Amino acid sequence: MPSSPEAVQAESGPMVPAPFALASKRQETHDTWTLELRPLAGAFAFAPGQFMMLSASGAGEVPISISGDPSQTAALLHTVRAVGLATRAICQAAPGEVLGARGPYGRPWPLTELDGADVLVVAGGIGLAPLRAAILALLARRQRLGRIALLYGGRAPDQLLYTEELQRWAEEGLEVMITVDSAGPEWLGHVGVVPRLLSQAEFDPSQALALVCGPEVMMRFALASLERLGVRRDRVYLSMERNMQCGVGHCGHCQLGPTLVCRDGPVYAWSELDPWLRIREL
Repeated sequence: MPSSPEAVQAESGPMVPAPFALASKRQETHDTWTLELRPLAGAFAFAPGQFMMLSASGAGEVPISISGDPSQTAALLHTVRAVGLATRAICQAAPGEVLGARGPYGRPWPLTELDGADVLVVAGGIGLAPLRAAILALLARRQRLGRIALLYGGRAPDQLLYTEELQRWAEEGLEVMITVDSAGPEWLGHVGVVPRLLSQAEFDPSQALALVCGPEVMMRFALASLERLGVRRDRVYLSMERNMQCGVGHCGHCQLGPTLVCRDGPVYAWSELDPWLRIREL
């Protein structure tokens, strides 16, 4: 179970989690929560697309992307799906308890390359969580960008994340297109897979840059659709997941081709990964 603040005593080091108090939690779906973590000492900076190694005492450690606003350094937000021992323990923590966190780690989204570009944010399922920080950063500088579109899909309407924020983002200038795999008659939106939305979005392929995260099969089809529409491979970025255990490039568990996802990713240009994405089950 998570520790109390008084119980946390740790020496510093890259493999030693820092203590973060759980300030609040919000349930997103039946198995997914957004947690607000506050460091017990000082502010905390990160770049959109980076991840932390989160841990609950006695339950293990897992890599979770940071989904909060990068301009807010007093707290970290993580959206976590309870699918295993560690993630269930993290999601079951109560406000006031302490979790461990190491990081931030990894290569972030290339937001410095976006000036003047039409930006496509393509997300599937829990893949919207690693993109939330990028969306907030994009909205903060939207006057320097072209069109900004979010294409987001989930299995069903009750599986969609950040439903209130999706409406607010649309009001703030983001073109929001949502689809689900299946739905009842009460759902009035799109039904189908995320890549099909790309043909309906308004953007200039010669000026477009895409940020993609979701199930790998969805990303493969999205990449193929972007290529058909004329978006260059070196202008498409995706966030990858692999079995990360150390977060600092030492253990080798997250190897993808010649790279280590924790060190060289999780964000890659499509042109970097294309030879390896062509190999099924790699």
